[in-house]
Amino acid sequence: MSGIITVGLDGTEHASAATDWAAEEAERRGSALRLLHAWAWRPTDMAYVGDRAAEERWIRNMLDEVRSRVARQHPALDITTELLVDDPAPALLAEAARADMLVLGSRGYGTLTGYLIGSVSMKVLRDSAGPVVMVGKPHSGTPQQAQEVVVGVEPGQTGDVVLEFAFSAAAERGATLRAVHAWSDPTALAWSPGSLYLVDEANGLERMVLAETLKPWRDKYPQVEVVEHFEIGSASAVLLSNSVRACLVVVGRRSHEAGLRRLGPVTHAVLHHAPAPVAVVPHDCHPG
Repeated sequence: MSGIITVGLDGTEHASAATDWAAEEAERRGSALRLLHAWAWRPTDMAYVGDRAAEERWIRNMLDEVRSRVARQHPALDITTELLVDDPAPALLAEAARADMLVLGSRGYGTLTGYLIGSVSMKVLRDSAGPVVMVGKPHSGTPQQAQEVVVGVEPGQTGDVVLEFAFSAAAERGATLRAVHAWSDPTALAWSPGSLYLVDEANGLERMVLAETLKPWRDKYPQVEVVEHFEIGSASAVLLSNSVRACLVVVGRRSHEAGLRRLGPVTHAVLHHAPAPVAVVPHDCHPG
């Protein structure tokens, strides 16, 4: 565990929201906060062709201003800044590999480059070795109704770092953990008392597997109140409908085959529509 939370900055409102969220998280964890901007000078690629030195001064001033603002709000926080002369995607991926988490604003167009959107952010989410938290709205403090950490659960993922991340986040916040599992009944050719009985049996089995999946984490985090939510339906719809009171939504990202990483449809839906920050945690990432 590095004890570092890194924020990717681009000078936008969304990056500012990500910074505020990350500063609170770092203070809560007793971690250091690292403010990072990755920058590659390519004047021919830009609609605005300016002076390299002037652009670098703007970036360094932006980093200093953000650091000063956060330091005023969190005077005990260990804050560092860094300007990396590198393409954004590899720079952010390297940071995600060494930090406890990487925090990004989800729809930010930068004044100069606007790299925290589109293909770069998607590449970071797909390829990151560690958790990436996307903060989609300006952060003005946790609303009264946001009292839960919500995690999508795949029964049988005992020992998974996604559940470790979610339980730890709930414990740090003193929040309830809502463990959500959605599944679809097998298609029945004809409904009958016999087929309904089989569906009920399958439902009972799914609930039992969910409870067994969560048991080791309940034992490890006895202070965390857990709500086991089981619902038949679309996984993305069920997860989103249970995120109304969330202060954080946690979803996993799986490597489906060697060399190929992807974001599934559930993760896509949550990233676009969840009202809270979303943590995307690789199932095979290093422990955080």
